[in-house]
Amino acid sequence: MTPVPSGRADPCAPVPAVTREDVERARLTIADALHRTPVLSSEAFSGLAGTHVELKAEHLQRTGSFKVRGALVRLANLTPQERARGVVAASAGNHAQGVAWAARRLGIDAEVHMPADASLPKVDATRGYGAGVVLGGLSVEDAVARAREVAEREGRTFIHPYDHPDVVAGQGTIGLEIVEQVPDVGTILVPTGGGGLLAGIAAAVPDHVRVIGVQAERAACYPPALAAGEPVVVATERTMADGIAVGIAGAVPLSVVRARHVPVVTVTEDSLSRAVLSLAERAKQVVEPAGAAGAAALVQGAASPPHQGIDALGELIDPSRPLVVVLSGGNVDPIVLRKVFRHGMSAAGRYLHLRCHLTDRPGHLARLLGVIAETGADVVTVGHVRTGSGLGVDETAVDIEVVTKGWEHSGEVLSRIREAGYDAAER
Repeated sequence: MTPVPSGRADPCAPVPAVTREDVERARLTIADALHRTPVLSSEAFSGLAGTHVELKAEHLQRTGSFKVRGALVRLANLTPQERARGVVAASAGNHAQGVAWAARRLGIDAEVHMPADASLPKVDATRGYGAGVVLGGLSVEDAVARAREVAEREGRTFIHPYDHPDVVAGQGTIGLEIVEQVPDVGTILVPTGGGGLLAGIAAAVPDHVRVIGVQAERAACYPPALAAGEPVVVATERTMADGIAVGIAGAVPLSVVRARHVPVVTVTEDSLSRAVLSLAERAKQVVEPAGAAGAAALVQGAASPPHQGIDALGELIDPSRPLVVVLSGGNVDPIVLRKVFRHGMSAAGRYLHLRCHLTDRPGHLARLLGVIAETGADVVTVGHVRTGSGLGVDETAVDIEVVTKGWEHSGEVLSRIREAGYDAAER
């Protein structure tokens, strides 16, 4: 891990502070343009947390994400000359849409660079908001490099997704709303990538409110940055929480996070998918995995029974006061959402993928399916594999996907299949 600046215009200059007063000014900027998103009570998550839980529904914001707050404040504060030259940004989705929407509202020409494999709905939405979209490269980092080249060549202003005081202040307006909507709030769980949202909320709320950042463990740049006292580059792995998959903390947000002594925890892929599933089933809210990171912290450790829930956060939460979970975005491709739901069901013990070897004769598959039916499980798909190593000439392997009622029922299904003489193995 190498200490590096995170892209400010002058990395040698002192890191600007972001104060509550900055956030208050930002709120005046966005007041007539953006939604004051609601908070939604959740009995299901309250049961996990052991205290009253409210969900800050920022996924219902314009463009489907909190990103538009910071983008609008940043663009509104440009000089007339900067507005005339236009702006350029880079993003895989939410920041792109936020910049595009804000630029259209302010009459600023915007160009957004996105990876070649960016989600089609996010690309279409960005174009629909009026921005020019340039696709190319394999990653957001590639897109950032191209955007910076355009900024230098054409004189456009590069709009960083999180490492700028205006962006941090804009995101912090969520914190002001939370304190007004839940006056006795004790803890706020915040999905965290580069840290703009985390720092903004931390700057906005009173000192007695505990703000906790939540990162995907496969892309957790804040723990090492907090340990080093400065941004460091970390290698990120592929994660379903692509919206917070950032390899380096921003210098501006990190300074706020450190000053406020904000802790950052990490969550697994299983916890993320279970959170997305739980939010859809119990709260009736469709949230992308990155936006559900705060909720995932409440189900952390629940990938297998018994449910541990809030134990994962230890001493960080005050159970005597309400807890607010920020749902930061809802822009998820339906195809990805289907995969996440299936992953979440598997993590919750409600989905089995089995392979069984059978004699390849009429009636044998029907007998196996009959055994499963007797358990009350629901067979979703059946597939045959008739060639491959380990299979005799008169054998077939059958892949079966089964929906169950939970861990205990899954164990019962597997036991009954094996008791009937089949060598079932989980896949």
